[in-house]
Amino acid sequence: MSKQEDKYTKRRLRTSYITSLTSITLMLFVLGFFGLLIMQANTIKKHVKENIQLNVFMHKGVKEAEIFRLKKSLDASDGIKSTKYISAQEAANEYSKELGEDFIKYLDGENPMHASIMVHLTEDYANVDSLKHIADKIGKNSIVEEVKFHKDYVKALNENIAGLSIILLVIGGLMLLISIVLISNTIRLAVYAHRFMIRTMKLIGATKGFIRRPFVFKSIFQGIIAALLSIAILVTILFQLQQKYDLELISAQNINNYLYVFAGILLLGILITWLSTFFAVNKYLNINMDKLYMA
Repeated sequence: MSKQEDKYTKRRLRTSYITSLTSITLMLFVLGFFGLLIMQANTIKKHVKENIQLNVFMHKGVKEAEIFRLKKSLDASDGIKSTKYISAQEAANEYSKELGEDFIKYLDGENPMHASIMVHLTEDYANVDSLKHIADKIGKNSIVEEVKFHKDYVKALNENIAGLSIILLVIGGLMLLISIVLISNTIRLAVYAHRFMIRTMKLIGATKGFIRRPFVFKSIFQGIIAALLSIAILVTILFQLQQKYDLELISAQNINNYLYVFAGILLLGILITWLSTFFAVNKYLNINMDKLYMA
């Protein structure tokens, strides 16, 4: 009978351990997935903002050498990511393609389009004030006729991005809080199964640190395993998405960001399990014998 009870106890503890490990893994996976989502949102935000452009139109008859001199000067300026020269002929060809016919033939062969430079700014300068300042500065050049950008579009874009960032941060904070509570409850239940053993060890003279140490070490090990499992699941999902939808999710440009997220998952796995176990064991170390059966 004692052997059967022993087997039952071991099986119960093994099931409890697997259940706890699975729960922690799932919570860390959710946090990691949301972390990757925020990271991708920042990447998309940067891409969108750096695609905001200034269109610098030149006076008619300006020599290409002067335009390229201006382009070179802009490339070396702060806040400018890239520039592209578009000749009057290229602009006319593009417009004709949009219309579906050659509009110049109706204008006695005279090309009304102006040569221009398309300017893309870095993310930090992609706001109305910076764009206006740069546009005014470029507009003072004698070969420049006009500098245009969509002020309302830029303003609305920045407002929407700011709002979305706040929403993501709030949801991220809530997800972190929920995950901490759920992981803490999972560990508390696991420690609850050993409450009598903790009390017995205390009664025979074991110090609090001695009693607490194996629980903490085992829990930290569990947190590390759960973190590694969640990272493995996330990496598998990333590879599957990249292969199935031909997305550039894993590249040299964002590998560092992934490493930060994965390091965060590992750190959270260790910290949450450590702190949760520490306080859960302390509860049963300090509890009165009368309340032990009701805890």
